[in-house]
Amino acid sequence: MQQVTVRVPASTSNLGPGFDCLGVALRLYNDVTVSRGRGEAVGKMARSAAAAFFKRAKARPFAFSCIITGDVPQSRGLGSSVTVRAGLLHGLNELAGRPLQRGAIFDLCAKLEGHPDNAAPACYGGFNVVRGTTVQMFTVSARLHFVLLIPNFEIATAKARTLLPARIDRLKAVENSRNACAITAAFASREYQNLRGAFSDHLHQPFRKKLIPFLDDTIAAAQSAGALGAFLSGSGSTICAITLGSADKVARAMLRAADSSGAQTLITAADNHGARILQIENLPAALRAAMRAGRKSKFENSHEPAH
Repeated sequence: MQQVTVRVPASTSNLGPGFDCLGVALRLYNDVTVSRGRGEAVGKMARSAAAAFFKRAKARPFAFSCIITGDVPQSRGLGSSVTVRAGLLHGLNELAGRPLQRGAIFDLCAKLEGHPDNAAPACYGGFNVVRGTTVQMFTVSARLHFVLLIPNFEIATAKARTLLPARIDRLKAVENSRNACAITAAFASREYQNLRGAFSDHLHQPFRKKLIPFLDDTIAAAQSAGALGAFLSGSGSTICAITLGSADKVARAMLRAADSSGAQTLITAADNHGARILQIENLPAALRAAMRAGRKSKFENSHEPAH
């Protein structure tokens, strides 16, 4: 059997004011194992991603099966659907002899997701600024901690989207732009202390907190405990705080403030690699050699986009 395993990082997106354009890859992963040949039937998400891949690659379709394992919780605003799509696309690309470059895989993944700010971190790693299919990626220092408060309930993306207003006050929009620019500059320069106070948002968080009533209290608790700031990860339900120190203290404060049954905290850091191949098994020798040379120069259907 020809088989490839791809590891794809979770991601936190929006970062408050950077709606649909800012995202960071996290050291929290799903592994997608793609096997050539018939096996268990694949779900709708895998079928649509595969159809898009074979069309874009102009490759002859082949039968495949896939297994997803890992630690990225579903429908919590951490890019679980992207890990499946990106992992599958990279896996099929390996099995087909690498007809597509990473940029083309990102483009496919973003189109399948409907927005690029989770797809970019999953594919490239690091902090990403995305404008259409143009991506600027910056590596993130390990001294920056990401504290995740993960509630014990899911948020339906479609429902979260319907809460957003059609219009926004101009002055509030200006503040969002100012904050998103400040976040980008802080990550690009690695002057992370300048993130403090920049996560305020008027585009989506004030409306989505109807689904997460403890959002404001949890953000305030994180900041009081020393975090640079906190925000709703994607469309939620996860709340993410960013801190240069006292990560344990921030996590405890967030958990107390949320007071939500079954909620958990996780302290992690940024992943600067993006999707990567873990293992390749039983490929023809000629194909393995060509791929090496090129390298030198069951919760399938329940995943939803993280916004």
